[in-house]
Amino acid sequence: MAKSKKELGRRRFLGTATAGAAGLVAGANLAPAQQPQAGTPRVTAPNAVAREAETGTPANVEVLTNERPGSDFMVDVLKSLGIEYICSNPGSSFRALHESVINYGGNRNPEFLTCCHEESAVGMAHGYAKIEGKPLAVFAHGTVGLQHAAMAIYNAYCDRVPVYVIFGNIANATNRRPGVEWAHSVQDGASLVRDFTKWDDAPASLTHFAESAVRAYKIAMTPPMSPIVLVADGDLQEDPIAADARLSIPKLTLAAPPQGESGAVAEAARLLWAAENPVIIADRAARTPAGMALLVELAEVLQAPVIDQAGRMNFPTRHPLNQTERSRALVGSADVILGLELTDFWGTVHSYRDQLQRTSQSITKPGAKLISITAGDLFLRSNYQDFERYPEVDLAIAADAEATLPSLIEAVKRLITPDRKRALDDRGAKLAAAGRDALERTRTEATYAWDARPISTARLSAELWAQIKNDDWSLVSDVPFVSRWPLRLWNFDKHYQYIGGSGGAGVGYGAPAAVGAALANRKRGRLSVSIQNDGDLMYAPAVLWTAAHHKIPLLSVMHNNRAYHQEVMHVQRMANRHNRGIDRAGIGTTLEDPNIDYSKIAQGLGVHAEGPITDPKDLGPALKRAVEIVRRGEPALVDVVTQPR
Repeated sequence: MAKSKKELGRRRFLGTATAGAAGLVAGANLAPAQQPQAGTPRVTAPNAVAREAETGTPANVEVLTNERPGSDFMVDVLKSLGIEYICSNPGSSFRALHESVINYGGNRNPEFLTCCHEESAVGMAHGYAKIEGKPLAVFAHGTVGLQHAAMAIYNAYCDRVPVYVIFGNIANATNRRPGVEWAHSVQDGASLVRDFTKWDDAPASLTHFAESAVRAYKIAMTPPMSPIVLVADGDLQEDPIAADARLSIPKLTLAAPPQGESGAVAEAARLLWAAENPVIIADRAARTPAGMALLVELAEVLQAPVIDQAGRMNFPTRHPLNQTERSRALVGSADVILGLELTDFWGTVHSYRDQLQRTSQSITKPGAKLISITAGDLFLRSNYQDFERYPEVDLAIAADAEATLPSLIEAVKRLITPDRKRALDDRGAKLAAAGRDALERTRTEATYAWDARPISTARLSAELWAQIKNDDWSLVSDVPFVSRWPLRLWNFDKHYQYIGGSGGAGVGYGAPAAVGAALANRKRGRLSVSIQNDGDLMYAPAVLWTAAHHKIPLLSVMHNNRAYHQEVMHVQRMANRHNRGIDRAGIGTTLEDPNIDYSKIAQGLGVHAEGPITDPKDLGPALKRAVEIVRRGEPALVDVVTQPR
């Protein structure tokens, strides 16, 4: 079959030929019909040269070689940072770096992971960092690659997660290959994402690259953590390192997380110690396993209830002081509220009505004291409005909550007398009893619609728990769209068992983040499971191929309600408000006619899959079979047709 003459778009290897490439093509043997007549000037159409350079057989000629490119040194820099993986869709703007990773670097620490979309690559980095506690790297190709990556970078920014993006570019216009390389190059590439990254730089030398790469890692890892972007110039990658170059890599020293000022911490301790009804609310407080243990210690010292808003795995779900299911009543009766890394303190202490006239009111009682400990006060950008309403707190401590907890615990302990301890123990006993009652109510509620079709989200969660509860498991997906049933029913007591949500609520996060988190769990032998939203998977289904290709074990259980159901509810609300009825709310919001067969999609991408499961009696056996596949080290998917929430 003849080779296609279609141009390769963004992945064109040679683009339109440079003078040197044109010379190589001109030197090749031409068929007689292609020879110009005597005396006629030879004219070669640029696009024809480009197509020949891309699709033809390479000329058998000597080429200039470079055994010591700058990209080799760049790989040495990445290795010095302990970066284990690079997630990337391949692109010519970082072709030298790609080659150096797999050959000079031996494709090990970092290892190149093939992704089918830049948004998936960044999403994987997002999920990986929330399990591993450090970033992997992402290579993005030129203008178009960074544009694809932008949504996922924004999610990571809103979620305060360190993502390390290296963006290929050709800065020197005179060195760009004619044609597509101009469209994929840019004067100030990082400007596209500067509003939602923490730092960026475009190094002009290899020494500059080394310093900026180390600086970027340090900045990304300093709370509040966020993505960074480095530009890797094509000439810097591909040009040879001078024989007399004296290159070195700076020492990486991470900054100690900022701790609360001692006087403010002492005042917070005094308010909490004296409170009759204190409440601790945590969102992204536990950055590490130590953060979870510290929060447990503070709660037990105070015998105070904890409400876990689940931006991270902050507090064990079965702990007697976990009162998350009673959050509204506890906030309403509290005399002191301690907020730890709250994304939305204002929304926590207010009720909001989404009516024709939007209204809100405080739900705290008069005189309640609000204490905030958050590193979010140390870094704020203006354009993207992820910082929520301004909270009127009584004591604001601009510091990392996890780093501040040890001094706060010690300050509280110094205040507690034996008499006060007896009173606190009495409070703890009452809270434990209330927590047991709440758990029993939750279990009863989970039985409602147990045999219903479509399958209830409570039964889906319960059947999944029955299959994994004896494993070392990790839930690598968010849970609001299944009515939070896993957090309500399962026993979460380890930091890695839950990673929170996307941060920016950008659809398409779920599947890539789950694969990235499963990658981090793989070397520890953990069983990674994801309850995967249907509409979310359709943004980036090819990430399942990445999981299959790189043997990343992950169980994806489809929450297939055949709709973007949150948008169904919004259209229903508008229809009611406009007095038009809700019978047409499915237009533009449902995924039906035809129904999507996610098992066939997964199978086509190399993943073991079953479904769609419609009979609840078939669910448990299907999950059991899939779990066995994942235990063997492979990804699997079970498509479950579910109720909306």
